[in-house]
Amino acid sequence: MNDKFQRSYRYELTKPVGKNFYSDFNPELTLKEVLALGVFGGKHMTDRKKEFPESWFMRAKFLPEHHDDTLNFFHKHASQPLKVWKENGWSKRMIPH
Repeated sequence: MNDKFQRSYRYELTKPVGKNFYSDFNPELTLKEVLALGVFGGKHMTDRKKEFPESWFMRAKFLPEHHDDTLNFFHKHASQPLKVWKENGWSKRMIPH
């Protein structure tokens, strides 16, 4: 894996794709659906598309040059500290407590 956050990082897939999650892991949306909602202002995963199924990106809202809060479904700047998420009540549906 080589992206702007990690260089020469390797990981090993040890479980079948989409199987053996923790019992309390129950996301409301798939990553494909999240990308179509413009997660993180269109910047999330723009530099790692080759690592994931092409179908995930067919309807993704992307803006590789910079992030744009208007692409995000909630029109909020998502890359803020957890404290800000909690103060605004955004974490209730997005972050497990």
